[in-house]
Amino acid sequence: MSKPHSYPPGCSITSLSDIEGKRITVMGLGLNGGGEAAVRFFLNHGAIVTATDMKTKEQLAPTLNRLLPEIRKYGRKLRFVLGGHKDEDFSTADIVIKNPGVKIQGNRYLALAKAIETDLSIFLSLSTAPIIAVTGSKGKSSTVSAIHYGLKAAGFNAFLGGNITVSPLTFLEETSEATPVVLELSSWQLADLRGRGVLKPKISLITTIVPDHQNWYGSMENYVADKKLIYADQTPSQWTICGTDSWGDIFASETKAKVLRYSANPQTAVQAQNALTKGGWLDAEGRGWVSLPTEQFPNFASNATGSSQPQLVMDSLLVPGIHSKQNALMAALVLALIQVPPQRIQNVLSLWPGIPHRLEYFHRWHLQLKDSDTQLEYRFYNDSAATVPEAAAAAAQAFPIPVQLICGGTDKELDFTEFVQKIKAHPPANIHLLPGTATNKLVPLLVQEGIPYRGPYQTLGLLLHDLKLCLESSASWTARQYKDKLPEFIPVVFSPGATSFGLFDNEFHRGEVFKKLVKNIF
Repeated sequence: MSKPHSYPPGCSITSLSDIEGKRITVMGLGLNGGGEAAVRFFLNHGAIVTATDMKTKEQLAPTLNRLLPEIRKYGRKLRFVLGGHKDEDFSTADIVIKNPGVKIQGNRYLALAKAIETDLSIFLSLSTAPIIAVTGSKGKSSTVSAIHYGLKAAGFNAFLGGNITVSPLTFLEETSEATPVVLELSSWQLADLRGRGVLKPKISLITTIVPDHQNWYGSMENYVADKKLIYADQTPSQWTICGTDSWGDIFASETKAKVLRYSANPQTAVQAQNALTKGGWLDAEGRGWVSLPTEQFPNFASNATGSSQPQLVMDSLLVPGIHSKQNALMAALVLALIQVPPQRIQNVLSLWPGIPHRLEYFHRWHLQLKDSDTQLEYRFYNDSAATVPEAAAAAAQAFPIPVQLICGGTDKELDFTEFVQKIKAHPPANIHLLPGTATNKLVPLLVQEGIPYRGPYQTLGLLLHDLKLCLESSASWTARQYKDKLPEFIPVVFSPGATSFGLFDNEFHRGEVFKKLVKNIF
């Protein structure tokens, strides 16, 4: 990989009044809302906007339909160049707004730009809000959701944006020093901030790091180098939260901010607590504990002695799985640093419902056994945002009984060996596979370990129809497996562990299609 690109310090826009009359090219209109939000924001502040995308008008129809009010209102101040880019739209623009999924190195169009910004670089330059920034490989979206939910429930006027498909430009003008902003940041979004010096979060949090996007980065070192940008410009008065693993050791040694560590492993957590004295951990029962410096956080002192005392911050959750507990634990650490009392944190997190596409429970189906009063209940979970093998393995093991697992898709040059070993140790009831290059890598590993599977199926609809037939034909056998102690429900978990290109627009579209098909078929 070539040397990472570094941008000039600061931002091309220093105030909202700077936007009036500027020629803005939005590169990447897209379907997830980021480009659309940028178009709307700059038009509303007096810019002349060109929105350009390699996708065609037909492919971008949902976004274009949502922009119809702006098309009617602003007329010639808004133009679209779709199905390709034109040099002059970049060379004549005052500013190009870059999509994070576009590489800057070797891009002939971006090379023509006078100035390149992103929605995040503009937001961070113009907003005075305290920033809680979250990155990592697994658990980012769930963790930011839990933090935002907790802040709102605790009475803060908080906002949530970034990689979670909400552009922070949509709420920029509502923010102030009193409105915490939670940002989920992908490695690509962080790379687009390198050198600018605009990201100085009050709290930076790095979730679990595992191999991801190796087809883009080529090595873990390159991938993690972008993750490190989350704390690159923090100061000693701010906080960095990271794990107790080897990556966490590196982050903790590099950041200038104060450090808190977290662990979901009770034994590792005890060691970390003894060594570091401050941080968060899960105990053997899966409950979350936090210990903080009492001089700054009196809520975390013993009433009797005033000394540091670990406080219970998480007991029960609505969302299943040990990884969900770790996400909630990380959220609890952030809430504690914002001075939310331990009992309040515990109460809030017990009501957190989780988020769409992350082990999202959305449907149940009752199957009546023939010649019996017995019913089996199946509950369907949409975990479409699981695009790495580790996330799919965690989802498959998030329940106390074997799940019906649906997985497979497009490869990101990731290794499925550990996924298969975890599946072998705790086998699902059945595995149903979607087609794709990742599935092509997975199948030989399953065969090698003697793990049965069905498929690959050419479409998700065909897969679900066959799943229903399988569940109906094996219902009596399934009931006999549990004898007289039928489980409350049997989980059906859609957790691909891969991307979705070819069959779906993205993982969110994939999840919505899955939910719609399930409701129709079951």
